[in-house]
Amino acid sequence: MQTLKKIVLTASIITILIISSSWIYLEYFATRRLIISTTTSLYDTGLLDALKVELGKKYPVDISIISAGTGLAIQHAEKGDADVVLVHSPSLEKAFLVGGVGICRKIVAYNFFLIIGPTTDPAQINGTSPIEALKKIVDYGRNHTGYIWVSRGDNSGTHVAEKALWNKAGYNYTLLSKESWYVSRQGSMGDTLMMAEEYQGYTLTDTGTYLAYLTQGRISLVPLITQGTKDMLNVYSVIAVMPSLAANQSLHTQINFRDAMAFIRYLVSDEGQRMIENYRVPGYGQPLFFGAVQLLKQDPASEIAQWIKDYAFINGTECPTAYRYDQNDLYG
Repeated sequence: MQTLKKIVLTASIITILIISSSWIYLEYFATRRLIISTTTSLYDTGLLDALKVELGKKYPVDISIISAGTGLAIQHAEKGDADVVLVHSPSLEKAFLVGGVGICRKIVAYNFFLIIGPTTDPAQINGTSPIEALKKIVDYGRNHTGYIWVSRGDNSGTHVAEKALWNKAGYNYTLLSKESWYVSRQGSMGDTLMMAEEYQGYTLTDTGTYLAYLTQGRISLVPLITQGTKDMLNVYSVIAVMPSLAANQSLHTQINFRDAMAFIRYLVSDEGQRMIENYRVPGYGQPLFFGAVQLLKQDPASEIAQWIKDYAFINGTECPTAYRYDQNDLYG
């Protein structure tokens, strides 16, 4: 009897050790999956693929990328189909946090929107302010046939910024977007650039995607409004998905919060910021993106830092306290 008890006890201990060893292996050595839902204006530049390679050198994680406009990228996360989002629309990001889905928002980069158009510049917007340029485009469009302005029209960060500019120019966007000279691509930034090229029209674009498509020889449109002004500021943020949302999702049973936070920490680290700032600078002759972390931390009184705060902060901060995680580490 004693022998049988010893055998059972030994077998139980071995089983526990096997299970524990398996858990340790899966937790620390087996490749895990991280799903990043991001805007096309980041993906089309190739930056996400480069980040994927760098992060893969540090963590045993298999990264999958979902590329869509910011609105759709956030919807993927709300459904539990992504672990982290990397987007550029402060108003949509605020709703994402307040809705109880997002946590730990960090502003990681910025650049500026451009208004581009044909070299002939038929609306004669070159050298004007962004608001004056839009007014000239409207006047020209209403007096000529064909598509003059090409919009993304997809509730992306770029589309939200475009609507804000039309509003600042004094137009009712809903009515304006129905006029015959205005067309919505309902697609990615790259698709919108190609459509604008086809019609030799004007459009609003982020700097990164424009430079990528220009350098590849896919478009000939030129920047006509390039001022780095507050009205044209474009700010990128990363936000993790609350892990509790995943319990009843069909595509995966658990949000990979651990690696989502590792991804965020990499983006805000000195190494991650250098990666963002130096990405393809030799090929394009200028930065596609500027790091925002050190600027906000070390030079918060600078003009651009103030622009970022005014445009992208939520209730006076990049992430309200109620939606923060690991505050000492990430927020100081």
